Amino acid sequence: MEHMAGAIDPFIFRLSIFVLAVFVGYYVVWSVTPALHTPLMSVTNAISSVIVVGALLAVGVDTVGDGSPIFARLLGFIALIFASVNIFGGFLVTQRMLAMYTKKKK
Repeated sequence: MEHMAGAIDPFIFRLSIFVLAVFVGYYVVWSVTPALHTPLMSVTNAISSVIVVGALLAVGVDTVGDGSPIFARLLGFIALIFASVNIFGGFLVTQRMLAMYTKKKK
């Protein structure tokens, strides 16, 4: 039996990266000025559209090997739903932000 001195469990390593990403993302998002919100939402919508394409591929393509195609399709469908909600919600928020900058009609 080999002794692996200093080896870190891959799950703990990935979990720590995720937790750090959550903290960094929280502080970055809340420090954005309102004037930059609309361009950042557009970028977020573009990223979500790429996720939609990947989710459609996961839903529609048969898996190869011993994997469970139903599980892969289920995860693809869930990703498709979440990304679609994110895109449409982003468009609604962007419209509201842009409406704040238009002059009111009297």
